[in-house]
Amino acid sequence: MSAPAPSPLAIVDAEPLPRQEEVLTEPALAFVAELHRRFTPRRDELLARRAERRAEIARTSTLDFLPETAAIRADDSWRVAPCPSALQDRRVEITGPTDRKMTINALNSGARVWLADFEDASAPTWENVVLGQVNLSDAYTRNIDFTDERSGKSYALKDADELATVVMRPRGWHLSERHLQVDGVPVPGALVDFGLYFFHNAQRLLDLGKGPYFYLPKTESHLEARLWNDVFVFAQDYVGIPQGTVRATVLIETITAAYEMEEILYELRDHASGLNAGRWDYLFSIVKNFRDGGARFVLPDRNAVTMTAPFMRAYTELLVRTCHKRGAHAIGGMAAFIPSRRDAEVNKVAFEKVRADKDREAGDGFDGSWVAHPDLVPIAMESFDKVLGDKPNQKGRLREDVHVEAADLIAIDSLDARPTYPGLINAVQVGIRYIEAWLRGLGAVAIFNLMEDAATAEISRSQIWQWINAGVEFENGEHATPELARKVAAEELANIRAEIGEEAFAAGHWQQAHDLLLEVSLDEDYADFLTLPAYEQLRG
Repeated sequence: MSAPAPSPLAIVDAEPLPRQEEVLTEPALAFVAELHRRFTPRRDELLARRAERRAEIARTSTLDFLPETAAIRADDSWRVAPCPSALQDRRVEITGPTDRKMTINALNSGARVWLADFEDASAPTWENVVLGQVNLSDAYTRNIDFTDERSGKSYALKDADELATVVMRPRGWHLSERHLQVDGVPVPGALVDFGLYFFHNAQRLLDLGKGPYFYLPKTESHLEARLWNDVFVFAQDYVGIPQGTVRATVLIETITAAYEMEEILYELRDHASGLNAGRWDYLFSIVKNFRDGGARFVLPDRNAVTMTAPFMRAYTELLVRTCHKRGAHAIGGMAAFIPSRRDAEVNKVAFEKVRADKDREAGDGFDGSWVAHPDLVPIAMESFDKVLGDKPNQKGRLREDVHVEAADLIAIDSLDARPTYPGLINAVQVGIRYIEAWLRGLGAVAIFNLMEDAATAEISRSQIWQWINAGVEFENGEHATPELARKVAAEELANIRAEIGEEAFAAGHWQQAHDLLLEVSLDEDYADFLTLPAYEQLRG
């Protein structure tokens, strides 16, 4: 008796989109369904393991390097696979969503790499998920152009040798895609984004002299990296390309992953190309994991936590040392400033801060860094050019002078700064404004001259939650309470209404964003990710 045919992947509750048939082909959907059947059960187990580990941190208020993997850390002989030529020089990387205009501008930006983002810089509407895939395929076949309806300006790709190399970022393991289901079960967004992109573009990229390269977000352990490695092995066999073609850069943007950097590289060693220092999500992860650890884990205003803070220095220096010890690239953090065409003085101050930040990273041994705007590419490039010269990277700089103890990574109380009342106001402002845009389908949002994404909304709402639950007293004598947060949020909502006018206010999702921010900031049951309840309210 023959085995029953596997259940097909179903497209659920989705309005047809232009050109979706080019992405949602039967063979591509069969591949995604097979990824789901093979790997979602392990994904579910690993999400449960996250909760267990978080409970252990709540009990002990500490973290340490893993004793069970000490042999991997002590073995000096292993290295990650040699780097493909397209990823040797990563001195400046630009980040951004995969809408059509951004796709062209990012590829043309002069950066060596574009992080094509289906994660924190992209709200996961079905349109963004599908048309982002269309745009990347069009870019690789040079069938992409764009005319801005408002300005009439046209955009087209430069010559192939001037374009950035694409490193695509799928969604994190915790997010599901409700529009694609097998037997009524939504497929993990990570497998949807990876699967559609890989199936359509892996061979195409090889033909272009590049390859399917990925950024892996929100990783919390080496076991999650092992899952990704198994996905890569299966996928390469499935489409018939050589093992080791895939390359992955892992974002070390959770506090638990910071204790497993070497193990993460080890699990992915045939496919790894580097690690990245993701600042805002890292701070969010510290608050999330140590939220009930008492006063010594209370973070000050997010903008007061610079990369020179001792516990942040420990994290970044350990990352550089770990990467170079194992032959991988170390990629620095985000310069999120957006230049102002109206205020030269704002630009001057911000450019100086960006330059100092990139000079520090290049001096510390990083091989490259992130920017959020094309105007910042030359500034970051200059910082790395000064250090690298004609060399593609500085992986030979081993940073053997760096010695980081487990306690150094969570020495939050080494900071002299304290939470402030203006910091509370800023957290509320950024939270409401970002969530409102996200609910309209925008993931990368300019707020107060900074490019914000979901990570900054996460740290904003997490800090409000932490300050209230820790009973913080601000410099003006007010205490962080739910009532104060509601008062500040109501004032901000009124300010926005006055700023943009009644018509624009009514057309937006402002009240909904206000309510959602307060829900995730004040609920006694802390939501693991803001984007989970927000996705329930996202239309499209």
